[in-house]
Amino acid sequence: MVKIRLRRTGKTKQPSYRLVVADSRSPRDGKFIEIIGHYNPIRQPKVLEIKEDRARYWLSVGAQPSDAVAHLFKQINILDEHGKLLPTAEASSPEEVST
Repeated sequence: MVKIRLRRTGKTKQPSYRLVVADSRSPRDGKFIEIIGHYNPIRQPKVLEIKEDRARYWLSVGAQPSDAVAHLFKQINILDEHGKLLPTAEASSPEEVST
């Protein structure tokens, strides 16, 4: 199974994380498929950057987010409170076409 999870980087007592897509059998800081963002909880304000299109793609093909990643996705409106994928902002506001 493919999972979206955090991969720890940074120095001792100064963690920062990469959001990676990885096989569930690989170790936390081991082999991964793709980096889709990064998260730095130490900086104020906290830094969270995610390639939203890639995250949506991996969720649509069946990748399962870890609990921590699901919480981060809910903060930036990729997932709803029940863990379901929300539609993109472009898809939720239909454009009117004049003929």
